[in-house]
Formats: sequence, structure tokens, C-alpha cells
Amino acid sequence: MTTHPANQYRDHLKPFIVSKMEEFRLLGYDKMTDGDLWDFLVSKKWKKLNDVKIHQLAADILSVKVTDFMNYTTVESFKEASWFDSEDAKNLLKELM
Repeated sequence: MTTHPANQYRDHLKPFIVSKMEEFRLLGYDKMTDGDLWDFLVSKKWKKLNDVKIHQLAADILSVKVTDFMNYTTVESFKEASWFDSEDAKNLLKELM
């Protein structure tokens, strides 16, 4: 697994991450961690990052919207969940059929 090019600037970008986390907490999103935000940035916003410029990375962090992050989190939880393998899900599907 290769490391993402933005990882080399993570310590320098910490104040921007902290600022965005404070904003999210003010909006009521208390369970989110800075690691979650970083994973979102690396996986979505910087997925096809070619030319790494620290000022652009900082701007990207500050431009993250709660809805974008929550949509990403929801999709990721559906990808990881084995909900469809549970007995409750199978019973529900039988009832619907």
C-alpha cells in the first residue's frame, strides 16, 4: 500500500483540521474524529491528487461541508456493513417478497 502524497503535510495541516473539527462540533457532530476527516479527504477529495500544493490542501480542508462528509460516511458504512447477511435482513426480505 502506498502512502498518499498529502500525508507528508499532515502535521502542517493540523491547525486547519482542528478548525474544521471545531466547526463540525458546533454544528452538533461530536463523534467525528480528525482521523475520520483525514480519511475522507484522502479517499474522496484528494483521490486523484497529482500536484500537491499545501495551500490547496488547506483550502480543501476548510471547504469541506458536513453534508459531503456525512454522505461519504453513510456510503462507507453501507459498504462495510454485513446487514444483508443478518437474519433480520433475510426475514425482512422474505416478508417483502
